[in-house]
Amino acid sequence: MNTSPSPSNISLAIIGGTGVYAFPGLERARRQEITTHWGAPSSPIVTGEVAGKHVAFLARHGESHAFAPHHINYRANIDALHGLGARRVIGVNAVGGIRDDMGPRVLAIPDQLIDYTSGRASSFCDADGEAVLHIEFGEPYTASLRRDLLDAAQRGGVAVVDGGCYGATQGPRLETRAEIARMRRDGCDLVGMTGMPEAALARERGMDYACIAVVANWAAGCGPDPEAPISLEEIHAHLAAATRRVPEIVNALLAG
Repeated sequence: MNTSPSPSNISLAIIGGTGVYAFPGLERARRQEITTHWGAPSSPIVTGEVAGKHVAFLARHGESHAFAPHHINYRANIDALHGLGARRVIGVNAVGGIRDDMGPRVLAIPDQLIDYTSGRASSFCDADGEAVLHIEFGEPYTASLRRDLLDAAQRGGVAVVDGGCYGATQGPRLETRAEIARMRRDGCDLVGMTGMPEAALARERGMDYACIAVVANWAAGCGPDPEAPISLEEIHAHLAAATRRVPEIVNALLAG
């Protein structure tokens, strides 16, 4: 077990969400079991090469989807990737669509977020002896990495929505219609359960971070049939179809 990873030249780290438990096309893959000061990350980190660049992949919920959103060790995940030398991170997040143009199978690159979570270990500053960091977080996603993702999607011929506000909820249950109505009033366009504290922790470690939001379903009370119940079977089908486009964006990003 590697308890003290030495930094390596990792061009990009990818954190896969629901439906993304491995990264296809990873050449010369190597699994690394890592323990950090904050405990073990959700899964072994798999490093390898894509388009000739060194890439790291981590399954946010574990390789068998064992961790609920509020039980994920976000600090260990980010710290392990940072310890391996990653300085640019893409979080792939399954979300519900609120805005009319963010229906199932849409990919979006959000530029804002609102945090509705509670009780999560949300900062490295919480531990004794850690410096207190008041990070600037007006733009929660790194603008340059967002732009690189948008350009890569265009080169790869993958349609994405530029911008949008991600509302991070506690989970693991889905939201009520009233909660989504409030989030819409607050300005949220997407709803997910894992966007925070991941983004803030990456900022605390000085890492560039951006999100590829994969719309799995209409949020409660949204879409063409607001009263329709949300089907888990449909969610999985939409995720399977939409997440196939994510590697195309990443490949174009690394090749560019």
